[in-house]
Amino acid sequence: MPELPEVETVRRGLNQLTLNQEITGGDVLLDRTIAYPFSVAEFVDGIKKNAYPGGVGAAIATWHRRGKYLLAELSPSSTGWLGVHLRMTGQLLWLHRDEPLHKHTRVRLFFGDQQELRFVDQRTFGKIWWVPPGVAVESIMTGLAKLAADPFSPEFTVEYLALKLQNRRRPIKTALLDQSVVAGLGNIYADEALFKSGILPETLCIDLQLKQIERLRTAIIQVLETSIEAGGTTFSNFLNVQGTNGNYGGVAWVYNRAGEPCRVCGTEIQRIRLAGRSSHFCPQCQKLGGVGSGERRD
Repeated sequence: MPELPEVETVRRGLNQLTLNQEITGGDVLLDRTIAYPFSVAEFVDGIKKNAYPGGVGAAIATWHRRGKYLLAELSPSSTGWLGVHLRMTGQLLWLHRDEPLHKHTRVRLFFGDQQELRFVDQRTFGKIWWVPPGVAVESIMTGLAKLAADPFSPEFTVEYLALKLQNRRRPIKTALLDQSVVAGLGNIYADEALFKSGILPETLCIDLQLKQIERLRTAIIQVLETSIEAGGTTFSNFLNVQGTNGNYGGVAWVYNRAGEPCRVCGTEIQRIRLAGRSSHFCPQCQKLGGVGSGERRD
């Protein structure tokens, strides 16, 4: 599933390629991809130029990211918002309209110069919303209201993270996957951040000391920044808007490296399951209360 770095990579690509170009129409090939409005015809009418007096077409003013959600602010402001959640296998691809359709293409948005934005989704869990003007985005995309602070926001302080983790008798790895604790973090970067901070994934939140939480906060930001610079991670089918793979997977410290030697100490990377999810870690570098690998290998 695309996590924060992959979604941020897509956001940056969309802001480079799709802004201030009139949306001339759309085609929905799988109705259930549209989460709102419930009528596909209303969705298409809401984003194309014929819906506006005088033929003034909607255009994308800018793309935002909130956690793993993408939000396109439409222009003029009276045209609402476009929301996207890629979920497990969703891809947004900027292509020429003559490009052959991938069999998993679900939605097409048409722009000028024969360009289009295609939503391709093999597992069909991804969703797209059109939020009408004058309607609060959170009232339609209800998952936004449940999101915790973004790791890159000023609110994501040591104190904030400590408050979110205090008194929780659950493994820290499981807590980090909870979007009400940290927005945008998923399985890959939770493993990586725990490695950098020297914390075992099974450690209970309630047992963490403030110094460990300080290291964890720093590590979360560091691994996310590193992955964004690498264009995200491609272990399955993630592509950026121009169809390019992410490169972070080749330098991951522990994720997907079970049985391989730790890049720091040479100990074999272990894999366990927590709450149904795989967790990868180095049993030597991630001893509870240890120095923490994040201080040894930057």
